[in-house]
Amino acid sequence: MKKSTKLLSSTAIATIAAVSVVTSASAASATVANSVSSLSGINISSMDIETALMMVQQERTRLLDAQLQTQIQEVQNRNQQIADLNAELQVAQQNGDQAAVQTLKGQIDALSNSQQMDMLRLQSMSNKRNEAFDLMTNFIKKMQDSRSSIIGNMR
Repeated sequence: MKKSTKLLSSTAIATIAAVSVVTSASAASATVANSVSSLSGINISSMDIETALMMVQQERTRLLDAQLQTQIQEVQNRNQQIADLNAELQVAQQNGDQAAVQTLKGQIDALSNSQQMDMLRLQSMSNKRNEAFDLMTNFIKKMQDSRSSIIGNMR
């Protein structure tokens, strides 16, 4: 009994933490804010702790997936811009226009720096998404272990 009480209290704390993470993650992106309202429309208080936590974690994972897709699109757009500027740079070099060459090189450098920052954000979001899946998987495993332990104690 003491073990299940401890598990329920730790699960309740994890649920509260997960809800706050989802709320903070939704504040980071305007497109994601509408998704959180769909979760808040569901009455979590009427669910058992396991179901509520699973719903919160699934929503968090879905939000992170959406942010990850947006970031991937930004990286692809930046790559296209750099490719276009490189083509313009080649033309300017062939024409001998040194002023245009210098301007284009500056623009390419600026875009490359921005692209590096985008790649760091992409890596960070990917890590967060993987952590969300790991957390959900660990939670499922712990709940299954707890059920097995309780059933074993009843025998």
